[in-house]
Amino acid sequence: MKVLLLHAFPLDERMWEPQLESLRDYDVSTPRLYGRGESVDDWAASLLGEQDGELVLVGASLGGYAALAMTSRAPERVRALALVGARAEGDSPERRAGRADTIALIENGGAEALWENQRPKLLLEDASEQAVARARELVFARRTDELTEAVRALRDRADNSETFASFQGPSLVAVGEGDAFFTPEEAEGLAARARHGRFRVFTGAKHLPSLEQPDEFNAALANFLADV
Repeated sequence: MKVLLLHAFPLDERMWEPQLESLRDYDVSTPRLYGRGESVDDWAASLLGEQDGELVLVGASLGGYAALAMTSRAPERVRALALVGARAEGDSPERRAGRADTIALIENGGAEALWENQRPKLLLEDASEQAVARARELVFARRTDELTEAVRALRDRADNSETFASFQGPSLVAVGEGDAFFTPEEAEGLAARARHGRFRVFTGAKHLPSLEQPDEFNAALANFLADV
């Protein structure tokens, strides 16, 4: 079974390293999303074009939006769908305005300014030093153009609420208990709209439970995949 792990913004595919050993019995791919075009739909087309057959999509935040776009384009190829800290609808006017502020922040201060702004939103204040250091390293590896292109793609993505609600396969909506971008209440409501949905909250985590609580995350993902 082919499992695609799609990374969060503003990290990259290396955020999934804590999951790879636990997924050793699966055919796992961790593609990088940056540089695939100007829109999330462009990314979806690129990802579908380089993968064969049925796919299990596991998307964190930005990666969740890419997973939904892939499902919208080719639902027959998606065997199961897991969204981690990712909503199905598009940006509200308020969120779109916030994206403009984020773009300006990046253009003026680069990855360092973005990290200082996002650190309290991505990870709990008492997150492990290892999780914080890894997240910081991955953010600082990003170029300004990669970051601004991704924010514009996030801002302009399509509303995929109906895509998620009509998806025929197993789905999982997971979120950290302290997620500032997508609350557990919102996530539970999204899971309830799925045909075959599950819902999971990770204690001791904010927006990146796969880094903050890797053991619990790996166990939950293993349980989900075992039923796919």
